[in-house]
Amino acid sequence: MSDLQQKIDNAIGEPKNLGEMENADAVGTAGSADCGDMLRMWIKFRDEGGKKVIDKATFQTFGCETAIAVASLATQLIQGKTPEEAMAMDGEALSAPLGPLPPMRIHCAQLVEGALRQALSGAPAPKAAAPAPVNAPTLMDSFAPTQNTAPKPVRVILKPKAE
Repeated sequence: MSDLQQKIDNAIGEPKNLGEMENADAVGTAGSADCGDMLRMWIKFRDEGGKKVIDKATFQTFGCETAIAVASLATQLIQGKTPEEAMAMDGEALSAPLGPLPPMRIHCAQLVEGALRQALSGAPAPKAAAPAPVNAPTLMDSFAPTQNTAPKPVRVILKPKAE
């Protein structure tokens, strides 16, 4: 087992700060229900010496074990930081305790970063995730006529069987 996998297993074995937070001061959501990876983060602030700092952060995710591990670690890393300090952290910083992530897992850290940034930016959390835009028609779409065009006639020519 790789060192990264061992760290992920340790982090998801007992995830920290998992679950919704009642009376959160900020909520951020990132991801898409269409691809399956979604993460929501709740943040509660406190006043410390006249400045606003993050008192607690929690999360929920529909994502892989790497997303769970990064979110669990990130909620611990941002505690005690000002919103500006937390906003300065990118996905790489939020996942640093795990070590370098392989290219196919970098999106997990970006998912956590996105939810954190939305929560701290003051943007309202979406009531429901908007579907991801469709980039290309499906095979079935290519057979269906569109509203603006009539079906084009198809001419089939059968050649006689060669004997």
